Amino acid sequence: MDKNLIRNFSIIAHIDHGKSTLADRLMEFTHSVDKRQFRDQLLDDMDLERERGITIKASAVKIEYKAKDGKTYLLNLIDTPGHVDFSYEVSKSIAACEGVVLLVDAAQGVEAQTVANLYLALEHNLCVIPVINKIDLQNADIDRTEREIRDILGLKTESIIRASAKEGTGTEAILEAVVKHIPAPKGDERNPLQSLIFDSSYNTYRGVIIYTRVMNGEIKPGMRIKMMNTGNSYEVKETGIFDPKPFRVDSLSAGEVGYVTCNIKNAKEVIIGDTITSAEYPAKTALKGYKRINPMVFCGIYPANTKDYEALKEAIDKLRLSDSSFVFEAESSAALGYGFRCGFLGLLHIEIIQERLHREYELDLISTTPSVIYKIYDTFGNINNIDNPSKYPDPQTIEHIEEPYVKIHIIFPKDYLGDMIELCKSRRGEYISTNFLDPKKVEVIFEMPLAEIITDFYDKIKSLSRGYGSMDYEIVGYRPTNIAKLDILINAEICDALSFMVHRDKAEAKGRALLKKLKEEIPRHLFKIALQASIGGNIVAREDISAVGKHVTSKCYGGDITRKRKLWAKQKEGKKKMRRFGKVEIPQKAFWAALKI
Repeated sequence: MDKNLIRNFSIIAHIDHGKSTLADRLMEFTHSVDKRQFRDQLLDDMDLERERGITIKASAVKIEYKAKDGKTYLLNLIDTPGHVDFSYEVSKSIAACEGVVLLVDAAQGVEAQTVANLYLALEHNLCVIPVINKIDLQNADIDRTEREIRDILGLKTESIIRASAKEGTGTEAILEAVVKHIPAPKGDERNPLQSLIFDSSYNTYRGVIIYTRVMNGEIKPGMRIKMMNTGNSYEVKETGIFDPKPFRVDSLSAGEVGYVTCNIKNAKEVIIGDTITSAEYPAKTALKGYKRINPMVFCGIYPANTKDYEALKEAIDKLRLSDSSFVFEAESSAALGYGFRCGFLGLLHIEIIQERLHREYELDLISTTPSVIYKIYDTFGNINNIDNPSKYPDPQTIEHIEEPYVKIHIIFPKDYLGDMIELCKSRRGEYISTNFLDPKKVEVIFEMPLAEIITDFYDKIKSLSRGYGSMDYEIVGYRPTNIAKLDILINAEICDALSFMVHRDKAEAKGRALLKKLKEEIPRHLFKIALQASIGGNIVAREDISAVGKHVTSKCYGGDITRKRKLWAKQKEGKKKMRRFGKVEIPQKAFWAALKI
């Protein structure tokens, strides 16, 4: 197809501003999908995405649109996630496009991820088409939202399109703006092949399916290609596009987005951001690729049944293929056996990965308390990066510890300013500034430890602001801290799966809260269970789970009291023996409770 008639663009926005609904309307308007096959959130393939109403994976689709100028354009649309944990998916999509549609909710206005995603697009010099969505809502404030787009985002008011993805209003105007303002892709099919790998998935029969954007040259079935990063060569078996389901085509040429299969069975051989070139006539240089994303949060994932270890290993291998921001390595625990230490971008990321492993691979899992990476400087001059409490060194060998800090931007209605500042300070936040974005909306900027925001911080923001708050953050470096390892002892034995790193000032409160939760979740046994939280040899909190009562003297009636006393004494000795040798079964929900604390 003529390259001048191709447009590659993404839809970007804050979470729940209507990206997937707009994608539905664009496909519906252009008759890209049969009415019988149409459903809401068409590009969200996972049941998990549809249930939660969020996009987790970026999805590509080809749309043919006959514009008012009489020409038929080929539009390659990529729908992206909006949650801060999946910003890597957005950056991958943006690298494969020449322009973006920036969606802003008419009721919510500009939010933290709106700003972050716009900056991502501007860094890549992309054309930005601003759209105010949900203008049909009763509480929509279109004039205020226009002012925010102009003042906060710095975009021109006259370029803003008003739309309702739900009602279909403004759909044609958006399509016209895409073909008019977003430039056609550059590159030439006569040049040596350069094609960017922006995603991949695994199919049992076809192996790894590579999602790619061709920058130069052409890919055809039968040709030999080479990955410029790994140096591996393969024969192309199939090329295709997404229509929206995979559809085989004869070739992919410069400017086009589609998929390639090469019968690759080992998922590790494909690297997101790598460049595909011809094995016979290779390109001289690779494409820029992606900035490496480092996981922020780590936790252990173990199979509930130790026999499922190999199945878990295979599942994680395949899952990482479609999510390169997720990393893992094997580890073992005295309490849980063999498992994996996994790195994630945030708590929602952890939850989604575990849910996918459970649903897609039918695995029952146990996860440990999440942790960040601490830098521990020892007395021998070494620097140790510790993300696992089990690797915490002897306190006597520690000179000092540093933990990661983030600069966090929180946008919310100004009525909640006092409560929000109080929340940030309670999380060891250091105040930077307050910016009044308009008469009703304010932004506060704090610097605080990453460990303080990885669990329930986002939920607290939403709760305090009645759902109107949003946040975005960036790593600003490491700073000295007073961190210690808090051990959880069950009947005087350390349960390493429940140990975690905590600031000393909060150790007692967190230990007490965790023990109370464990007391609720661990069922009573025939013997008394002592729950303790300790730092080193110092016990900072304790809870006891009483034994299940058994009326052993119920069969005794009348007679001498000594008979009852003998039975009580025998029962007491039995309880002692049980406590020494009895095993405490910790249910899965107890680990989840620990994760929430």
